[in-house]
Amino acid sequence: MSNTGVQARRSAVYLLDQILGEDPRLMSELLASGVLDKLSPDDRARAQRLATETLRGLERADRLLQKHLKKPPVLTIQNVLRVGTVELCQGGAAHGVVNAMVNLVGQHNKLSHLKGLTNAVLRKIAAEGPAAWDALRAPRLPKWLRGPLAEAWGTDAMAAMEIAHFAGAPLDLTAKTDPAAVAEATGGTLLPTGSIRITNPGQVSTMAGFASGDWWVQDAAAAIPVQILKPQAGETILDLCAAPGGKTMQIAASGADVTAVDDSSPRMQRVSENLARVGLKAKTLTKDVRAVKGTFDAILLDAPCSATGTIRRHADLPYAKDGSEFGDLIELQSAFIDHAWSLLKPGGRMVFCTCSLLPDEGEVQVDEALERHDDMSVDRDALMVAGIQPEWITTEGGLRLRPDYWSELGGMDGFYVVCLRKAALA
Repeated sequence: MSNTGVQARRSAVYLLDQILGEDPRLMSELLASGVLDKLSPDDRARAQRLATETLRGLERADRLLQKHLKKPPVLTIQNVLRVGTVELCQGGAAHGVVNAMVNLVGQHNKLSHLKGLTNAVLRKIAAEGPAAWDALRAPRLPKWLRGPLAEAWGTDAMAAMEIAHFAGAPLDLTAKTDPAAVAEATGGTLLPTGSIRITNPGQVSTMAGFASGDWWVQDAAAAIPVQILKPQAGETILDLCAAPGGKTMQIAASGADVTAVDDSSPRMQRVSENLARVGLKAKTLTKDVRAVKGTFDAILLDAPCSATGTIRRHADLPYAKDGSEFGDLIELQSAFIDHAWSLLKPGGRMVFCTCSLLPDEGEVQVDEALERHDDMSVDRDALMVAGIQPEWITTEGGLRLRPDYWSELGGMDGFYVVCLRKAALA
């Protein structure tokens, strides 16, 4: 086994140690801090993929490992065994995987004495694990999230979402101008809402149309809010909490005059870089939403939220979070809605959305906002865009998207979207 293989696996184990440790960290934070920067691009991608697939299959891996362990080992060794188990059960060559993991442990200053344990356990997994893997249930979400989702959507829907989370997510693209042409050039499938879905993408930067800026990566569900906003050329549109910029690019491509706002300088730098790659223009502001001034024809507010709708792509979320931030996020969303509403011209429209599966961050927010603002109403007709199913529309007139929708096509992120209209002046 080459040292390259060991390096990628070592980095995957390190990511898991940080995500599953006593002070859990999100994978996005770890990657942004540069923990994989010294690896080659291929090894960076491999380490991230191994860590993500292990998190998705964590429950299954632990079920198989517990048969061969008298007690859980220290976290790093436990994660070595988890990565090895997932690789072996997903078709990895037994000799290569086992040797790489044993070498990895052998090179650890404090844990090298556990090489024998690693070797013995993974050889047993190699012999028994692949046959047992598929017989195990889809891994369940942690109780702190499973309870609220079951209460909101029922146990059957929650179980379907868990299956979608375990399956992971394909790559979706949004075309700058011509979805059909992008689908043909990339070998993708054109989805009912106009996004392009790629099943086995490989390296994104080498795909047809990347260098020429013909498209950007954006989950199909995340592209729907701008379709509902229906930006028009010449309109002044405010995109709040804009990073990483997918929705900003959608609005800019319409010809509207868009101002993108986010409070993070690094994230806004990424928005600027993405706009430059695709050849689109927008005004960018780095500031708190509540500090924005002016008036606008239309506003898109993609509010900070629990991100529980993105678990199929971010398998670390259920482990790096515990739900303790929900209350603060809900209060922040309300404050953002109220300030954004003050910036909207009479007769204008605002699309509010969150990538959350929790009604308190969607349906309930809108019910409460309607009580606070006499000049606010829900525009149900705005939801009539291509690909939207009637059963996705909620009682208050918003759109509820879930990971188990489009299961035959590969699912979608969980989102809540609503279009709010401001009364015109008398």
